[in-house]
Parts: sequence; C-alpha cells; structure tokens
Amino acid sequence: MRINHNIAALNTYNKLTANNAATSSSLQKLSSGLKINKAGDDAAGLAISEKMRGQIRGLDQASANASDGISLVNTAEGALNETHSILQRMRELAVQSSNDTNTDADRAEIQKEVEQLSDEIDRIADTTQFNTKNLLDGSMGIGTTARANINGNTALATATNGATTLTGLTDSQGNSLGITSGDKITVEYMVNGELTSTGIASVTGGHDLSGLLTTIAGVSVTGTATSGVSVLTTASGFSSAVHGITITVTDADGNTRSSATNLLSSFTETQSAQENRADGQATFHIGSNTNQNMKVSIENMSSEALGVTDIQVGNQGQANVAITVLDEAISKVSAERSKLGAVQNRLDHTINNLGTSSENLTSAESRIRDVDMAAEMMEFTKNNILSQAAQSMLAQANQQPQGVLQLLQ
Repeated sequence: MRINHNIAALNTYNKLTANNAATSSSLQKLSSGLKINKAGDDAAGLAISEKMRGQIRGLDQASANASDGISLVNTAEGALNETHSILQRMRELAVQSSNDTNTDADRAEIQKEVEQLSDEIDRIADTTQFNTKNLLDGSMGIGTTARANINGNTALATATNGATTLTGLTDSQGNSLGITSGDKITVEYMVNGELTSTGIASVTGGHDLSGLLTTIAGVSVTGTATSGVSVLTTASGFSSAVHGITITVTDADGNTRSSATNLLSSFTETQSAQENRADGQATFHIGSNTNQNMKVSIENMSSEALGVTDIQVGNQGQANVAITVLDEAISKVSAERSKLGAVQNRLDHTINNLGTSSENLTSAESRIRDVDMAAEMMEFTKNNILSQAAQSMLAQANQQPQGVLQLLQ
C-alpha cells in the first residue's frame, strides 16, 4: 500500500489557501466599499477611474470658482448701485439749479452738495474691493492705449457731414431744420466740469456744420452715410473729453427754433475717453481642464471717467448742460451694471452645468470603482463556505495516516 496521503492533504491545503485569499479579497471590498483597492484588482479600471476622479474634483472646484466670481461681480454691482443713486441725486440737483427761482446763494449751496457727491463717487471707485482686489478704479478693465472720446449725432440726415451748410441741414426724414441767415447758434459743452459757450453770432449761407462744431476747442468733425456726424476730441484721455454738447438756435428776434435746437443737441457719447492702461481683466477658471475660463472686465467708474468731475451747477447755463452730462454718466453706469448682471446670469448657468457634469461623471466613476455590495456579499458567502469546507477536508486528509499505522501494529 502506497503512502500518498500527503498528496490529498497538499491538494486540500492549496484549495484552502485559495479560498481564504478569495474570502480576504471579498472582505476587503466589502469593508472599503471599493471594487478596486489596488492596481492588481483592475489595472485599466484604476487608471480610468483616477482620471475621472481628477475631472470630478476639478469640476467641483470650478463650481466653487464660479461662485466666487459671482461674489466678486455682486460686490462691484452693489457698489455701482450706490453710484447710480448718487448720480440720480446729482441730476436732481442740476434740475433744481436750472430753475431761475434760485438765487446765486441758493445755487452755491447746491454746488456744495454736488461736489461732495462727486467726491463720494471717487471714493467708491477707489475703495471698492473683493479680497483686496480693486474693482472700479479701472485696474480690472480691458487693456487699451489712451483714446479720445467721440460724440455722435444720428438724428440728422445720414448724408450729413462737416461740409453740409447750416441752412441746408435736414433731419433723418429729409425735413429742413429751418435755419436761415441771421439766426444765432450757441454751442455749450463741458470739459472737466467747466462750461464753455461758443457758436455763431449770425448765420450766413457760407456757414457749414464743420465750422459750427469746430468752435468747440480741440475737436475735429467727421461724418459718414451711416452714422451721421461725429465730434472727435483731438487729444486722448479723460481730461480732454467733451461732454454734454448742447446747441441752441434762435432767430433774429430771439425766439428759439425748437426743432433745430432739439436735433442739433442730440449728441451722445459713442466712444468714451480712456487713459493708457495694461489689460487687467479677471480670468474666472470655470472648467476642470486647461484654458476652460472666461474673461471679466469692469471699466473705470470714477467721476473723471464718468465725466462728472468738478461739474458746475452755479448758474442756469451750467446746470442745464450738467443735466445732459449726468444723463450720459447714468447711461455709462447702467451699461456697466447690465454687463455685470449678464455675467452673473452666465455664471449661474455655469454652476448648474458643472453640477450636472460632476454628478454624471461621479456616477460613471462609481460604476468602475465601487463594489456591488449585494453581488460581493454573495461571493463572500460562497468563499466563506468553501473555506470552511476546505478546513474540514484538510482535517479528514490528515486522518488518512491513521490507516497506515493500523497495518503496522
């Protein structure tokens, strides 16, 4: 009789070892909740899931970045809300000062408040910050070289240019403005808050629009078939910007020609003056990968940039033109707030999209990396039973030598 009981025991031992290893693996997966605990569990799956994890964490951080961006935008927009209120109060004061029921002393008191309000606009522009980053002083604006401002008038006929005679001026519908020889035309405008008055004392047939508008110091006149006539300052920057061009036409008897006055005074600022500056736009990184970002700029909102520095309302003429200047300033702040509101709405949608992407990618990563608890519990139970059976069989295999001993007795 051959003694081969050791082969049976060795075979049983091998099975026991394998079952114990499988049980241990199942226990590790069940206790960690992960199907992949080491690279050997699924080498390709590990690489894919780690890449997905990087994307998921990037998306979550991008969402936080977008939220911070909204906070920055809200800070700037909230400050501009107060700037708006100040400009509205300044306009109210200008309208009040335009009324000749006020004495010079009254207007002097009004001027004091206007000056304080202008200083507050500058304080807001200089001190509004987010995380110590200045927002409204122009440092977050788009980079530009110093440029001049342009005032355009599109109420006149589109073919109007500098060479058009004053007596031949027509509106956009082709109707004559009714200017005749002998009329007086007064041009008023503001530079650095100071009112200047110029014009033509008596119109002749030889007077043209360019001759009238170039009585404004430091400007040139252009005109195109599509944009009407424009007045360009020849020097760039805030200090030379021309604001609030108001043109009044009166006949020889001193009566105002209302139609001509209204149309010729319909100048609006089509390009704002800018000082030379580097690009300071903020970059909001709103994606999980390289270059997934957006640019946000905020223009200079100081009194100088808005054209209301040292604005004067000390007499009826100053106050009258100041109303036009303040209307332009209010329009600039409105445009900036509208832009910031659009950015905020965009970032709200960005956050929603990032959340959806993160959720879906997390679900995909979970299918690769996380264990199926029910299936793994079944596997663990099977391996546990097999381990116990193998232990029992190993005990039986170890009893086989007893038969050989019986023969030797």
